[in-house]
Amino acid sequence: MKFCKMNGIGNDFIIIDNRKMRKDETALSQMASRLCERHLSIGADGLIAVEEAQGEADFRMRFFNADGSIGEMCGNGARCICRYGYENGLAGEKQKIETDAGFVTGERISRRCYRIRMNRPSVVRFDMEAEAGGKIYSCDYVELGSPGVPHAAVFYQNLLEADQDALRELGRALRHSSVFPKGANINFYDILGDNTVLEQTFERGVEDFTYACGSGSASVALILTMKNLMDGCGIKLVMKGGELTVNIEKGEEIDPFVKNIFLTGLTNLVATGEITDEEL
Repeated sequence: MKFCKMNGIGNDFIIIDNRKMRKDETALSQMASRLCERHLSIGADGLIAVEEAQGEADFRMRFFNADGSIGEMCGNGARCICRYGYENGLAGEKQKIETDAGFVTGERISRRCYRIRMNRPSVVRFDMEAEAGGKIYSCDYVELGSPGVPHAAVFYQNLLEADQDALRELGRALRHSSVFPKGANINFYDILGDNTVLEQTFERGVEDFTYACGSGSASVALILTMKNLMDGCGIKLVMKGGELTVNIEKGEEIDPFVKNIFLTGLTNLVATGEITDEEL
């Protein structure tokens, strides 16, 4: 089975072409949980299966988290799959991709840089209270798309100096908080200056911090824009793996507040090869 390994500023994925193999959801889930295990197989934050579109799109993107659970969509994964689609002749420099959360459009900016238009939010809730370790934390909650990718944004002052073990345990506790009905990705953030945000995401399905999170970056930027803490133009999200840029185009009316959300950043084609994992 052929595969390629790509990452979007450190958020890494195994990509397979499922158009002819037609592996079902159960098989893909099992493949994801095996292949994404870093010490036993290739290792990645998730697996992406390319399939024939069911509607009017260039192709379909099926995303599975590292634990085999289904993800509604993945921002960095979508940027990588746009490059995959372009370089493998599935689409031109502009793409329309079908995801479980709705359609995503992509655009090739340069050989490595891709921009996608994210799904608009279907749920936005401010100042939710979540308990962890006997303390109450204020969380802003967003679901991008429908069904949406669940993200909680949590302000964390001096995030750069945070104890990583303690922060990981906090992320794990909040990720499973009962206030989030389907769990949530927890995005800790700190504002570094004008339009620059430090971010660290504890990802549902990976169950740990990842080097970057595209949909998390878009969610944090959206929250800050909706709270009038930033103007939505060229917000820079700085993560362990690098930097993403988010642009929020506001609607003409209060509802809907958001017209478009654009996510831009680099991709990296790491390897191509053949899967020979004997445990599959």
